[in-house]
Order: sequence, then structure tokens, then C-alpha cells
Amino acid sequence: MRGAGCTINDMWDADFDRHVERTKSRPLASRELSMTQATAFLAAQLSVGLGVLLSLPHMEFCFMVGAASLPLVVAYPLMKRYTNWPQLVLGMTFNWGALMGWAATHGSLMDGLSIVGPLYASGITWTLVYDTLYAHQDKRDDEKLGLKSTALYFGDEYTKPILYGFSALTFT
Repeated sequence: MRGAGCTINDMWDADFDRHVERTKSRPLASRELSMTQATAFLAAQLSVGLGVLLSLPHMEFCFMVGAASLPLVVAYPLMKRYTNWPQLVLGMTFNWGALMGWAATHGSLMDGLSIVGPLYASGITWTLVYDTLYAHQDKRDDEKLGLKSTALYFGDEYTKPILYGFSALTFT
């Protein structure tokens, strides 16, 4: 599903990516691939993901947990248009695998919430750290395009201390 999320992100951001130095040569941004081709690739990715999902133990429960991730997968690419915290939504999305893994091995989330909850939260804080650092590469272009990020929100002065805090939370 991570790959599908990346494909959706590139599809929805192609117009922005054309104006960002780091991303302007991506296949959709550069028009090397068409939206039709990207949609076909996305369908293939989702089909493989569904096949994996349906092969997991506790299939019915895993299907519900997997389906619950779809709003995040679809929403993430839009977040930089509306919130200063798109990296938080990315963390929630990319780390859903912790919940899926627990669901597949235990058939429940509630019986292990004290274990899987902190694991999921640690993944989210780690994503906030690395993707905020990554977002600093695009700050100038994002500002010009009216996009938001934690890198812009925290600013140069506060990014390091805030990320130190998130890093500490990753290990607690």
C-alpha cells in the first residue's frame, strides 16, 4: 500500500511537482507517463495489495483494518494544501503496517494496544522527524506554490529543538 500511496501522491501533485526543482523530473511531472498509465499502475498495485490482504490470517479483521487505512492513503497527498502538519498524516499512513502486522498475528488490536499503540506512535514521530528534514529541501518552492509543511511551520530557528523532542518520543 505504501507504493500505491506514493503513486496517488504523484498523480495528485503532478502540477505542483512540475514547479519544484527536486521533483520536476518525476515521470508524471515531466509527462513521461500519462495519467492513464499511472491509473493502470495504481490499479495493479491495489490489486496486489488486495491479494496480500486476502491471504493474511484473520482475513475479515485484517480486511477491516486495511480498509480503515484507505482514507489516510487518499487524504495524505491533499494535506500539504490545507494543514501545516502533512508529515503527521504521512506518519499515520506509512506506519499503518504496524497495526496490520498486529492484526494479522493476533486477530485484534485491542488485546495488544499497550504494545502496538506505542509502536505505531513511535513510527509516526520518526516519520515526523525524517520527513520534516526532507521537507526543508522544498521550502522555497512550497512557499511560492502556497503549500504547507512542518518545515515551513517550525521554521529554521525551531526545527532542530522540535525534532529533538520528536526523536526522544520515538524511543519512549
